[in-house]
Amino acid sequence: MQTNHIQNQKANEIIRKCVHCGFCLATCPTYQLLGDELDSPRGRIYLIKSSLENNNFSMKSIGHLDRCLTCRSCETTCPSGVEYGKLVDIGREFVETKRPVWQKAYRFSVRKFLTTPVLFNSVGFLFKHSKAKGETINPKANFEKVLLLGGCVQPTLAPNINHSIKNILSKLGYEAIETPQKECCGAVDQHLSAMDDALAKVKYNIDKWLEVDVEWIISSASGCGLMVKDYASMFDESDPYYQKAQIVSKKTQDIAEFLVDKDLSQLNLERVDIAYQEPCTMQHGQQLSGLVESILNTLGYQLTPVVDAHLCCGSAGTYSIFQPKLSKQLKADKLKHLQSSNPQMIVTSNIGCLMHLQKGTKIPVKHWIELLNG
Repeated sequence: MQTNHIQNQKANEIIRKCVHCGFCLATCPTYQLLGDELDSPRGRIYLIKSSLENNNFSMKSIGHLDRCLTCRSCETTCPSGVEYGKLVDIGREFVETKRPVWQKAYRFSVRKFLTTPVLFNSVGFLFKHSKAKGETINPKANFEKVLLLGGCVQPTLAPNINHSIKNILSKLGYEAIETPQKECCGAVDQHLSAMDDALAKVKYNIDKWLEVDVEWIISSASGCGLMVKDYASMFDESDPYYQKAQIVSKKTQDIAEFLVDKDLSQLNLERVDIAYQEPCTMQHGQQLSGLVESILNTLGYQLTPVVDAHLCCGSAGTYSIFQPKLSKQLKADKLKHLQSSNPQMIVTSNIGCLMHLQKGTKIPVKHWIELLNG
């Protein structure tokens, strides 16, 4: 685990890269909505710098930091390579102890509810998006095996996603070993500044996943995939888990990365007119912008370009829970652009985006991989 000294050093290195050019303002969703410099990446960098130097952070400043979606659109735009996502996590961890008790209790409750299967499953089934569709295709003997990250909420809310992936992989000659819900990637804990709990989950996952003899670890939720790919950054290079984290991260691919060079002609496709919403964790976090569209185009789907496709839909993990007003505004804007081509279906690459967008439209919203198991 990185010490506070190392984190502060890392923060200072990131801050020094910022040349205050302002390019990030044009691509920051909250700055576009609120027009406040302190609700932009540049403004938040100033607030974090001030807090680390003076050990002082007001409730108003915490509010500006909380309104950040961590969409990392600013990183895609930044000409100086500022790692804003890592910086804002450091800043949030610093201010967490300064929150009022009611905020701490609320955040703790939400975090534990989402990441504890016995708690989430007792209520989550009421919000189930879809059931598994069709029969399970059993893999043949001598199939190559891959590890499929099941996710902590996806198996309950949209079981057809992992069901579809396992069927698709079976047709392509792979057997998917699905991880249990308790093996949460740790993203929710990390983004809510519960670093000890996040690290405990990360270490547990690393040890368990390295026990499985597979070449690839497949993620279907782009948020989880981004978190796992960033595992090594959570450890100092002298930590024994640093090398092991690197191995896990290098093995991890989004399902689109895994399928892009495969022969998909044998799959049964669901032929409908679609619009694709690319999650921030896919285009800005994992830097895989355009990958899903290229696969869908190859398969014969005609995709109309979406206006402001680089802007967040407002889901952003737990953001829709803690910042409902801004989240709803962003969702309304995103759906307006997605629905402009009158699609029969909206597809995406992340369970959070899927659930969030479905609340605002009667058009079915699904994971794009479900199209390939028609």
